Amino acid sequence: MTVMAPSPVACINGVALHAHGERLAPEALRQRACTELLRQQAQRAGLLAAGDAPGADGTTSAAAAAAIEQLLDRELQVPEPSEEACRRYHAAHPAQTMQGERARVRHVLFAVTPGVDVQRLRQRAEALLRELRCADDGGQAFHAAAAQWSNCPSGSAGGELGWLTRADCAPEFARELFGGAEVGVLARLVHSRFGLHVVEVLEREAGVQPPLAQVRGAVALRLRQQAWANALRQYLQVLAGQAAIEGVDLAGAPTPLVQ
Repeated sequence: MTVMAPSPVACINGVALHAHGERLAPEALRQRACTELLRQQAQRAGLLAAGDAPGADGTTSAAAAAAIEQLLDRELQVPEPSEEACRRYHAAHPAQTMQGERARVRHVLFAVTPGVDVQRLRQRAEALLRELRCADDGGQAFHAAAAQWSNCPSGSAGGELGWLTRADCAPEFARELFGGAEVGVLARLVHSRFGLHVVEVLEREAGVQPPLAQVRGAVALRLRQQAWANALRQYLQVLAGQAAIEGVDLAGAPTPLVQ
């Protein structure tokens, strides 16, 4: 019998990011690594007691969370977006400020719950997605699939969610659903905080883009969020360049997610 060697423990400057034998998804490991880089920097800056250590599961204390927030407030300089920057963004991203856009939707939800095998769940969802995109039966297959597989209460109604606006959806769901003209079963799984969705758009009603003066606050907020995320990414790159990092690839993180 072959005995598998335990997976190595990922560390930041010698501080373990997980327990021996624990396997984390790459994104979750990167999140812990980013948090640990900031926690250690807060200690070096005198904002957090030297004895305040992370938990074995990567959680940080309330004091550490407050110290990281204080550190970022001090280190990240984010300028106010100019009028020209707001104008360019408004012109280039009409879908982001569209008002009145609606879609009539149904879905099959494969919920990601503690202990679930995410890889097998994804395979099942992808298989159903292919099946339903090929179905040509007036929607009966989708209705039956929702009743059989969906972990959403809407499954009993064939997955029907009714008419939705951006405000009705989780942001990550809305990003996939709105801003386009696609009708029918979407060609991709939609990922949300609830799990994996096979989504069908039954009908759409186009929205109207309001003038910049009407939505300037929302545009400026989005630009500030983007600038803050870019500043945080650059700051983490600097910290990573100064740290001894083992077992985690921070270069693969598209955005700096901090727990």
